[in-house]
Amino acid sequence: MWPVRAWTFLKTVGRDGLVLLHALRDAETPLPLKAAILALAAYAISPIDLLPDVALLFGWADDLALLMIGIPFLVKRLPAAVRARAERAAGRFGARRV
Repeated sequence: MWPVRAWTFLKTVGRDGLVLLHALRDAETPLPLKAAILALAAYAISPIDLLPDVALLFGWADDLALLMIGIPFLVKRLPAAVRARAERAAGRFGARRV
């Protein structure tokens, strides 16, 4: 049962990540929110972490935990109009077939 819940959660976080990317490009997104989105992305790809990535599972755990908490937190703080446009754009992107 937990693998189904984990997969559903990961799909949601992935879609919300797309929403944040589209909101980042929107002119009506407040500047502090854009800075927070960029900071979250920078931390996720940065080689400097609280726990080094060479520590196997523990090194990735801090990145994963921050993304799993930070992405939904930032999506909830988007203005309603920006969030609606970003969700539509993310939905169109997700509906494309390769």
